[in-house]
Amino acid sequence: MHSVEFGAGTPVLVIHGFCVDHRLLLGLDPVFDAHGQWRRVYVDLPGMGQTAAGPEIDSTDAVANAVVSFTRETFGDAEFAILGNSFGGMIARHLVAEFGDQVLGVALLCPVVLADHGSRAVPQRTVIRTNPALMATLDPLDAADYEAMSVVQSPGNWSRFRDAALPGLRIFDPAAIERISKNYALREEPEGRFAAFQGPTLILAGRQDHVVGFQDQIALANSYPQSTIVVLDQAGHNAHLDQPVLTAALVKDWLTRVKAWKKSSNVSKT
Repeated sequence: MHSVEFGAGTPVLVIHGFCVDHRLLLGLDPVFDAHGQWRRVYVDLPGMGQTAAGPEIDSTDAVANAVVSFTRETFGDAEFAILGNSFGGMIARHLVAEFGDQVLGVALLCPVVLADHGSRAVPQRTVIRTNPALMATLDPLDAADYEAMSVVQSPGNWSRFRDAALPGLRIFDPAAIERISKNYALREEPEGRFAAFQGPTLILAGRQDHVVGFQDQIALANSYPQSTIVVLDQAGHNAHLDQPVLTAALVKDWLTRVKAWKKSSNVSKT
């Protein structure tokens, strides 16, 4: 699996969503860089970014297994944290079930909770503020992709979407995505594999997220008792792009809690 790595210290695996690549989450890197020593590993999931996907990548389970193998090869027995967005949030939950106490903490940004789109509790698609002048300047294909996800259209919001989301949207493998989509649900729900994850958790959702919603994410917190649950207004499925300042503050708080958890865990082991 292709990955991009920065820094040194406590490992953290950063997992993007569906049909994009690691660049979707690079805007969060300054938060890691400014708050402690973190070895940040940003992956490209199979069939996305620069990671190829052979015919064996035919389901979300296959993607999850590839990430599990990558994680073992990359971190070994070291404790690590996870940040997952959307589809990557579903993979992150799988890793919590797979690695257990080796996971120091997990941040879930607009995570997929229910794989079946029809079963999700989602709000009606809403654009709070349009910007026709901006949209008229964009390439039609870019404009269509941006319009499908934007909640508040502005030059700043567009530039974040352009730099973070569009690159991955232009290079994913359509055949691999089709195979995975046909078997999109994990064979076993991660939370059914553990009683409760005790590590520091952040669950962040967008109030206007019409893709995965926010109600299922709030309910997910029952399995993560040490969780901060936030629903951001004026934020859709790319909440970290729509509300970057608030997201950065929440990720900073999560990192602080993870560091404290690691320290207390190491003390208890001695």
